[in-house]
This record gives sequence, C-alpha cells and structure tokens, in this order.
Amino acid sequence: MDNKKLKDLVVRTVSGAVLLLVVVGALLWSKWSAGALFAVIMLGGLVEFYRLCRKKGVEPMSSVGVATSLAIFGLAFAVFLQWGTPATDLTGRIVLGALLYTMLIVPTAFVCELWRKSPTPIANIATTFMGIIYVALPMAMVLFIPQLLVGKWSGLAMLAFIGIIWVNDIFAYLVGVTLGKHRLCERISPKKSWEGFFGGLIGAVGAAVLFGYLFGGNLLIWGGLGLVTALAGVAGDLVESLMKREVDVKDSGKMMPGHGGFLDRFDALYLAVPFALFYLIVTSFS
Repeated sequence: MDNKKLKDLVVRTVSGAVLLLVVVGALLWSKWSAGALFAVIMLGGLVEFYRLCRKKGVEPMSSVGVATSLAIFGLAFAVFLQWGTPATDLTGRIVLGALLYTMLIVPTAFVCELWRKSPTPIANIATTFMGIIYVALPMAMVLFIPQLLVGKWSGLAMLAFIGIIWVNDIFAYLVGVTLGKHRLCERISPKKSWEGFFGGLIGAVGAAVLFGYLFGGNLLIWGGLGLVTALAGVAGDLVESLMKREVDVKDSGKMMPGHGGFLDRFDALYLAVPFALFYLIVTSFS
C-alpha cells in the first residue's frame, strides 16, 4: 500500500471513529442531544441536496426549505418531548404555532417565486419541497422509532435501529469484496453486487434478531424490521448515487474527511426511516 492510500485509510478510520463517538454519545446522553443530532443531520443533508440541485441549473428556495424543515422538526420534537404525558398549554401553543407556520410557508413559497425571475419556477418549487420530503420529514419522524419499538424513548433502542443499517453496510461490503461477481445496479453503482446485497440483508436481519433478544421483544417483528430497514437502506444508497451521478460529483459534500458529506453518510437512514415507521405502525396493530 502506497503512502497516499495509507494516509487516506488513516483519515477515513479516524473521522469514522469520531462520527461513531458523536452519534453514540448524542443518542445515549439525553433526548435533547439526540434531537440536536438529528436536527444537524437534517440541516446538513438539506443544504447538500439543494447544492446538488443548483448544479443542474435549478434554483430551489433554500431559505424556505430550511425554515419549513425547522418548523416541522420543532413540531415533531415538541410532541416527542411530551410523549406519554399530558400535553401542557405551552406545548399546545408550540405545536399549533409550528403547524400554522408550516401551512402558511407552503403557499408563500409559490408566491415568492413570482419575484425571483427564474427560468425554472416549477422545478424550483418542486425541488424546494422535495428536499423537505426527502430529508426533513424522515429526520423529524425518526424520534418516534424507539417508542414504537420498546414503548418509550430509549437511546439504546435508537442505536439498535441505526446499528441495523451499519451492520447491513458492513456485511454488504465484506461479502461483496470477497464473493461479489454479479453487479446489482452497474449503471448507478458499479461496485455493488448481488452477493453483497444478500450478505447485507442476512447480517441486518441477524443483528435485528439479536437486538430484539437483548430488548426482550418479539423476535419476528425485530427480524422483519431488520429486513425492511436493510432493503430501504440499500435503496437510499442507490438513490443518492443516482443523484450524484446526474450532476457528476463524487461526494455530496465535505462534512467528513474521507467519507464525503451528510447525504453520503446518512443516505440509507433518510429512506429507511419512513419504511421502518410504516412497518412498526402496521405491526403494532397485530
């Protein structure tokens, strides 16, 4: 291994370890630190998404997108803080204010476009709200996964959910490197293989079942969560690769040396959250 490759490996390892410590520490410290973590992941991903859109000549309204995303996140976080307890008058006002703000900002975005004199008004509006749907909504809703999994907020349960995504990535990489021969989606991501894909699924389901055992939960439901999360995570990775390929960039940003940006690191999480939530809501009725 030459000096450059060795240096890159060291940089990737150190920055990856720092990210791991930040994520684990924030999730285990408190609800507030967990909320701050997901807010940062939301804002970072949103800024990078709008930057990718601009490389295609589209002009999303970043300020509108960020303001609306913060309102949605604030609404979700207010509800999250009061989960399982009677809503106070203050919380009610926060929720109502955030909801009204969100309702007003959407039509306002359409009106703002009248004065921008852009040649792509429809694309501008569409990408503005696409960023909110793709990035902000999942990060606002991820806060409720532990409640649906174990009945209360638990940093460990949240870490287990994110751990399923990490295990899927690790197993997919290891199996793909050693056994990968058949390309999964060569047009979008030439290095991914079907062997790695199935290796990741098996690892994710196995990890989910292990987590379910440790939490004393229904192993079948946890195993299903592992499958759904892994499938959605792979799709999220491919979707982000598709967007980067369209604008011809290697990384979405430079948030982490050797790892790229927020979209590069959390693309699987952005798509896994809505599918996992839907799965947990459906299984909660069984």
